[in-house]
Amino acid sequence: MLIDTHTHLDDARYASDREAMIARAREAGVASMITIGCDLATSQSAVALANQYSFVYASIGVHPHEVKHITDDWYDAFRTLARDKKVVAYGEIGLDYHYNHSDPELQRQRFREQIQLARELKLPVIIHTREAQDDTIRLLKEERASEIGGVFHCFSGDAWLAKDALELGFYLSFSGILTFQNATMLREIARTVPADRLLIETDCPYLTPIPHRGKRNEPAYVKHVAETLATITSNGNAMTADDVGRLTSENARRLFKIP
Repeated sequence: MLIDTHTHLDDARYASDREAMIARAREAGVASMITIGCDLATSQSAVALANQYSFVYASIGVHPHEVKHITDDWYDAFRTLARDKKVVAYGEIGLDYHYNHSDPELQRQRFREQIQLARELKLPVIIHTREAQDDTIRLLKEERASEIGGVFHCFSGDAWLAKDALELGFYLSFSGILTFQNATMLREIARTVPADRLLIETDCPYLTPIPHRGKRNEPAYVKHVAETLATITSNGNAMTADDVGRLTSENARRLFKIP
């Protein structure tokens, strides 16, 4: 039994076969999925999809690329969405200095505001950070994000970011990147993460794991992340893919309060 903690099920690339894609995930042993909002429209879509399937849950929020589009009424709209029982997290939010699709200063302002809103809503946060490690950790500390907890999704940072995130009480979620041939350092970091802080995800339709690299990603492929994680010795204890599935599912249920 697996939980894919980060999907984008509303993506247009699933328009022609979304139902079949979700059925394939279930057949592959995916017990639950969390579909993620990146702005107001996709957050609304995430909640709508979560209400179509008993095993799908939703996260709401604004990705750092999209914060330039936030208007005065968005946060009230998120407050309304958060009343839905299928909403289990706030995000993905954070900082991305690689592309700077939104101005860095505005990113920091909106990140701070969204952490505050997540604390108000008592929802754990899903963090996106790229080339912004110091500012991400600083703002999480300043806004007392450890009080609500959360996860660094699609973790691909260095050992220092892993250490800082874990010290804040956050989880680390590993994606298909873990399966890539050049991800040796990432696998070394994954080996050091306490077992009770590990999560797995696809970030589908992106970051398709080996052996499906080059194709559209989908939740069924999260099993390949679990299999790769199982080859990594964690704290001296070898794990099977079933162990990883059970462990990461327990962690996801605890963080996101999934039944």
